[in-house]
Amino acid sequence: MPEHRTLPPRRQLLRFGAVAAVAAIIPLAISAAASAQTTPTATTHASSTPGFEPNSGTVPAGYHPREDYLGSQVAKHTKAATNILIQPDATLLKGLDVSGYQTGINWTTVAANGAKFAYVKATENTNYTNPQFSNEYSGSYNAGLMHGAYHFAIPNGPSAVAQADYFVAHGGSWSKDGRTLPPMLDIEYNPYGATCYGLSQSAMVSWISAFINEVHAKTTRWATIYSNLDWWTTCTGNSGAFTGNDPLFVARYASTVGTLPGGWGFWTFWQYADSGTFPGDQDYFNGDASRLLALANG
Repeated sequence: MPEHRTLPPRRQLLRFGAVAAVAAIIPLAISAAASAQTTPTATTHASSTPGFEPNSGTVPAGYHPREDYLGSQVAKHTKAATNILIQPDATLLKGLDVSGYQTGINWTTVAANGAKFAYVKATENTNYTNPQFSNEYSGSYNAGLMHGAYHFAIPNGPSAVAQADYFVAHGGSWSKDGRTLPPMLDIEYNPYGATCYGLSQSAMVSWISAFINEVHAKTTRWATIYSNLDWWTTCTGNSGAFTGNDPLFVARYASTVGTLPGGWGFWTFWQYADSGTFPGDQDYFNGDASRLLALANG
């Protein structure tokens, strides 16, 4: 990677309250054809294949409904079904992340309940856009929340550059308006086959680097990276290549944030539960409102 500028420092929070995730993952029936899929091929994810609308029931071969959003696979691989949610330290800023599986969100109510930010799924691969993106991205902004967009990565699909370009062109752009958070890369367990998408650790690091660099070239921002310790260790060799520039959005459904992946010295966002006060997943920001604003402004 080329040399990057260092992000503004985040203050370490020295204590956490107890949390644990709530609610078992909701099973959905998946067609025999979809369940039989292994790692998707270029044909499965070709750009000519239309993306599906999660609530329409139209699912192209190779896609798993309700398994392609922020933390879906982290929860599936790591979360105990019996965990009970306990609110953590009240000084942490509350937020949420949502995808096409949430509909009809009342963002005024979300804001009234204390949410300060929202990350919204924009794209997956180079052929899927979230049909709820406009409502969720604009709705959160209009209700006064900071908002950001994320891309669900398919590293064994089209190139990292192609996926980054598709993401930026379909919601992942950035503007210095004091309300838009850095674009985010969602990189986690493969819902379609081999955990690491058939890539070696070095190849995975190279793929992530290429995606991050292309997003930066198109938006001027270093992307936030969402992952968890287990996947990051398994699939990147616990690489520390991104700690100097890319904010960490860590997933851990437990009473503390735990050991961070990749040598990151602190977390910026923490996904601590997959249900709770807000629609979608429950998140925290590691700082006060002034630090969230600084992150938005770059």
